[in-house]
Amino acid sequence: MDVFQRTWTWLATGSHWSGTDGVWHRLGEHLFLTVACLAISCAVALPVAVVLGHVGRGGALAVNISNAGRAVPTFAVLVLLLLSPLGTHGSWPTIIALVLFAIPPLLTNAYVGMREVDRGVVEAARGMGMTGRQLIARVELPLAFPMVVTGVRTAAVQVVATTTLAALPGGGGLGRIITAGFRLTDTAQVVAGAVLVAALALLVEGVLVVLERLLDPRRRRSRVPAVLPPSTAGSPA
Repeated sequence: MDVFQRTWTWLATGSHWSGTDGVWHRLGEHLFLTVACLAISCAVALPVAVVLGHVGRGGALAVNISNAGRAVPTFAVLVLLLLSPLGTHGSWPTIIALVLFAIPPLLTNAYVGMREVDRGVVEAARGMGMTGRQLIARVELPLAFPMVVTGVRTAAVQVVATTTLAALPGGGGLGRIITAGFRLTDTAQVVAGAVLVAALALLVEGVLVVLERLLDPRRRRSRVPAVLPPSTAGSPA
């Protein structure tokens, strides 16, 4: 119980939130790394998954290869990148390691979502003369949207949690609070850093859930009132 009291005291101390080593500065670094890694991962994985899911070929191989990357520890990749020429290029080793970590859930969920779209609906749309791009934009992606966003949410939460590893080789982020706590043998600071990372992960999850509900194409379409043709509206029941 004493640890929780000391953790609360640490979080409630204003001096711990200001300065270059303060919570706000470390939070900004953490958010920068998270957003950068997630944006790059989405730009790489989602177009590939959407195209492969649309054509229905090569997706299983791509998903298996990306999932195999999960077996490689992110910290090991980070260390190898730091020992390479990229190690002198600021945050890039951390960003690349986290991008490789975030791609599998993005690619897998988007591909599965595209392939689970009702083939009957796709064939009906194709029979109406829709091109491949129109099928993707108007039929397949809207129906696959929940699975795609689930992959984004999974990747985002994982990246938020794993970004703490950036502190081990001297990078930024909330992980620096945890490593500083270990160095000072300050248990309260270690727990406070862990609480901040967990709170940020929950906040990111909540924001993405709200965005999913607001941006879901199916929900927006359901809000558009159906207008009956004049002949139907005027016909007797």
